Formats: sequence, structure tokens, C-alpha cells
Amino acid sequence: MSFTTLTFVLFAALTVLVYYLVPARAQWVVLLAASGLFYAAAGGWYLPFILLTIASTYTVARLISRHAARDEAYLAEHRAEMTKEARKEYKAAGKAKRFVLLVVGLAFNFGMLGVLKYTGFTLESINGMLSLFGAGKLPVPALILPLGISFYVFRSTAYIIDVYRGKTEAATNVAKYALFVSFFPAVTQGPISRYADLAPQLCAPHKAEWGNLSVGFVRVLWGYFKKLVIADTVMVAVRTIVSAPDRYEGMYVFLLIVLYSAAIYGDFTGGIDVTIGYARMLGLTVQENFKHPFSSRNTAEYWNRWHITMGSWFTDYVFYPLSICRPMQKFSKWSRAHLGRAVGMRMPVYFATLVTWFLTGLWHGASWNFIVWGLLNGVVILASRECEPLYARFHKRFPKLGGTSGYGYFCAVRTFFLMGSIRILDCYRNVPVTAKAFGSIFWRFDTWRELFDGRALTELELSVPAWIVVGCAVIAVFFVSRAGKKSSVADRLVHRPVLWTAACSALVLVILLFGSYGIGFDAGDFIYGQF
Repeated sequence: MSFTTLTFVLFAALTVLVYYLVPARAQWVVLLAASGLFYAAAGGWYLPFILLTIASTYTVARLISRHAARDEAYLAEHRAEMTKEARKEYKAAGKAKRFVLLVVGLAFNFGMLGVLKYTGFTLESINGMLSLFGAGKLPVPALILPLGISFYVFRSTAYIIDVYRGKTEAATNVAKYALFVSFFPAVTQGPISRYADLAPQLCAPHKAEWGNLSVGFVRVLWGYFKKLVIADTVMVAVRTIVSAPDRYEGMYVFLLIVLYSAAIYGDFTGGIDVTIGYARMLGLTVQENFKHPFSSRNTAEYWNRWHITMGSWFTDYVFYPLSICRPMQKFSKWSRAHLGRAVGMRMPVYFATLVTWFLTGLWHGASWNFIVWGLLNGVVILASRECEPLYARFHKRFPKLGGTSGYGYFCAVRTFFLMGSIRILDCYRNVPVTAKAFGSIFWRFDTWRELFDGRALTELELSVPAWIVVGCAVIAVFFVSRAGKKSSVADRLVHRPVLWTAACSALVLVILLFGSYGIGFDAGDFIYGQF
């Protein structure tokens, strides 16, 4: 059931209605039933996998919690008769048992994700190497990829890690825990919420309030506006450029960087707007996942604003544990001894950063273009970090420049094109083709004539009115985004019913008139909804 279909809109509206009609104590049951129906509608074969994740992580968390409580009770009861060393050994033994349970839970769920999502990619890569030696190819099985598995596996594994670390209490009701994992507005595209943030809200009673309903409804419409009017329309031009890389070079690749950035921004932020909006209508507060990323001055800031919950997941559960683990400490010590203190101190950070970004790329997709995309992001971030002394010297030499708005815009534009240049790996899905296309920007200057004489616009399968609509929509998003930096426009419309009605009517009208429906367009599902 795609978010962009009328079926889903009616389903979500009916869920909100029933949610507020039933007794407050039964509201979470309505959400659980709606989440189950939503996921079952995607495909019956998907259900066993999400149920396995729910059952395994719930059981592991309960066992970890039970072992921790038993150890704590034993220590409290025998504290007087145990020496300090004995208590330390007992704690270590108990922690080791809990760690084994954690590893089993992680191995099972990441193993399931790995088999379903990466088996084909792994075998195809092996076949590519075998072909170099003239060997036969291994058969590549056609495995199903359950809807949203990348998101619900990350959400549930974060939960058992937090239980192991003692940061959250283990769930005692498996049905309520199942709601946390399968909550339908977020199950297919995030955000990757933490159990302590979302689960209590899901099970708490909520009253129908105008503020939540009105703000949520505007947010949903705004998400569909960005998705259907901007993202899906612009993707027509993007697909045209990518379909013929030998024809569309130079200026077209530069244009692709801009267009695909607009498309993916409209798709990703639009999808999260819909998720947050529906959740708000239910009285739930879901974490923001994008916070004005295109105003970022550098890559590190960009990734603190873009897909925030994914970044925080990799930081908390990959980067930090990898940076401070015992093998890494030994590696750091060896590096300082053999490579010098300056280099040795950097090696663990370099290694942890590149591993984190390798996995981030792999999470986005089972192909080499995503792996290279991830590693390039890691390299750019490390290079930027190494250049910080140069930046400091530059700003010391020109102290007034850094505070000017012009310099801020320059940094934002620089970061936009840097991230957009890396991102076109997602478009061509082929590393050599992407490299050749990007290189053509710097030698196919003759293609710029097609932009100045107007041929480029008609070449890309969009009419002039469509370009005008997209341009106006992008300008609208820009100004609304700037106006909502301190408090969202939707929140400000709550107490202005006339303006609220006008805004909602205008959005509905624009979506219906200019949304990407019809010949030449494709109102497809949100990109992250296809993971």
C-alpha cells in the first residue's frame, strides 16, 4: 500500500477516525491492527520476517533484562560475604552471558537482513571475479526483500542494544512492542526512532485536539506537495539524462546534480513530512529527520541535518563502539609506536569513520555505487577534518569574512554541489559511468549552448509549463523552510483558521492540478519506502 495512493490516504484517515472513537485504553490496539493490515497488504510473504524480528528481539531483551535483574539481586543478597574481587568476577561473568545473548539477537537479525538483501549482490560480485579467470558462474537466487526491513531491523536491534547497556527497560508486553516495531507511518521509511522515545507515546491515551489534527494535516499535505509536485516531476528529467549518458554530458550532468538534489530532497523530506504529519494527527511526536540540510556550511553539518536518525544510529552503534573497542585500542597503540604519535592517534578515527561510511553505503543499497558513495562521504569528512587548521588560519587572516551572509551562502552552495556530485552515483548506478559523466562537466563546454538557447529544457521530457510549476514549487519550499526555522508554519496556522483553510485548499488544489500524474510522469512510492 504505497503512501502516494488514494487507498493509503483513505486508510490513514479511517485509522485516525477509529483511533479517537474507541476508548483511550484501546487506542494502541487500533494502531497495532492498522499496522498489521498495512504490512499484510504489502505482501503476505513479508509478514513472517517482521514477526521473526519482533519475536527474536523481544525474547533477547527479556532474557537480558532477566539475567541482569537476577545478578543484581544475587549481589545485593550476598554483598556482605563476597570480596571485592569476587563481586567483580561475578559481574563480569554475568555481563559476558548477557553479551552472548545480545550477539545472538544481532547475528540473527542482521543475518536475516544480510541474506535477503545482499546475497544477490555478493554472488554477482563473485561471478564478476570468476569471469576474469574464465570460470563458470554461480547461480543467483531470486530472494524477496521484505518491505522496510532495513528500517525495522535497525529500530529493533537498537532496542536490544539499549536494553543490554541499561539505557532502557525491556518491554513486558509483546503486542505493545510489536506496535513499536511495525508502526505503519514509520515502518517503511523511518525515522529510525528509539524505543524510549516512541514506545511510551504509542501506548499512552490521546485526546483529539485541534492543534495536533490541524498541524498534522498541513504537514501531510506539505509532504505530498514536495513529493508529487516537485520530486516525481523532476525525476522525469533525471531519468531522461541518466538513460543516455553518452548523449547527455557536460552541462546536463551539472544540471543532473541540481535536479536530483531537488528530487531526492522532495522525496525524502516529503516522506518524513507525511510520517510526522500522520503521527501528529494521532497525538504522537516523532523525531525530525531533516533540518534544513541545504543550508549546511560543511559536510559534517550536512550529515547532522540530513537523515538525522540514520546518522545517529551509525554513530551510536557503529562508530563509537568501534572507536573504543579493545582491538582498536591495540591498533592505536601499535600505530603510535610505528607510525608516529600524530598519525597513530588519527588511525582509529580514520578506520572507524571509513567502516561506518562503508556500512552506511551498504545499508542504502546492495551495489558498488552505494559502497563508493559511502566511502567518498567518509573520505570527504576526514579530509575536511584534516583541513580544519587551514580553515582556522584562513579565518584568522580574514576575521570579518566568516560572519558575513555572503560567505555563509558560498559555503552552503559549495556543500550543496559537493554532496550533489557524490550523490549522482545513485543516479547512474554504475561507478565508471558516473566517473565519466562527472568528468565531462570539465571538458564538454559546448553543451552549455543547449541550455542558453532553451533546447535543454525541451530535451528532458518536460514542458515549459511543467518547468515553471517546478520552479515556483521549489521557491515556495525555500521560503517556507526559511520561515519555519524557529517555529513551523503549520504550528503558526493553528490559531488562524482562515489562513489554515486557505493554505490547505491551495495545497490540495496544487497537488491535484500539478502533481505528477498522467503520461510521462510517475507518482511512485517514496524512495525509502522501497528499501
